Amino acid sequence: MLAIERRNEILDKLQAERRVVVSELSRIYDVSEETIRRDLEKLVNDGYAIKSYGGAVINENVNIDLPFNVRKNRNVIGKQRIAEQVEKLVHDGDSLMLDASSTAVYIAKMLKEKERKNLTVITNSIEIIIELFDAPEWNVLSTGGVSREGTFALVGPQTDKMLRSYHVDKAIISCKGIDLFSGITDSDELHANNKKTMLESAKQRILAVDSSKFDKTAFTAIGSLEDVATVVTDEKPEASWLQKFEELGIECIYPE
Repeated sequence: MLAIERRNEILDKLQAERRVVVSELSRIYDVSEETIRRDLEKLVNDGYAIKSYGGAVINENVNIDLPFNVRKNRNVIGKQRIAEQVEKLVHDGDSLMLDASSTAVYIAKMLKEKERKNLTVITNSIEIIIELFDAPEWNVLSTGGVSREGTFALVGPQTDKMLRSYHVDKAIISCKGIDLFSGITDSDELHANNKKTMLESAKQRILAVDSSKFDKTAFTAIGSLEDVATVVTDEKPEASWLQKFEELGIECIYPE
């Protein structure tokens, strides 16, 4: 196993269990404790973990961007529930913009599984582009832009320029945080700008966000709550959120 593969597995374990122990990891991967300490030091330096006695604990900071392969495997059931609800909002022949979130990947897979026909999909997600290679009836457009290591995303001014040249039926984005006062936020400015541009380019603006992101505020703003018309989530939000959505005229969709 390569060191980077081992570190990603350790990070995945940290996400699930919140804490890891050097001696246990040494046994699991059959490497020296010194090797594991170097792995953990790398995760600490990257901001994913915090050192603790005999091991490390997860860094809970919402502004830390986890590697895409780790994010994709978090809250899989919640993302599948969201994808099932979003699929019902998409019609044959629609033009869509999908962001580079892991939630959007599940949405793309669900649309393909349900055999939606003649869709046009514009995305800055390399993962979605690969996923849709075998959807011959669909028109799939890549935004271009600067690639980001570990994110499987294309971002930046070139991405915005391409997005602004199109007008689509629906933009479907996700975020790192949604808050009653701070609005819709993300941990990365380039990602946030691209998501904002997607919303501005669409007739219908959909925020697909799992319940863990509610009442969280990340580093930079995507927009206010009023910038979306529909919020799709995996669980029924608290009463305060439902009241706010009703006040703003935002449709909130979740599994019954």
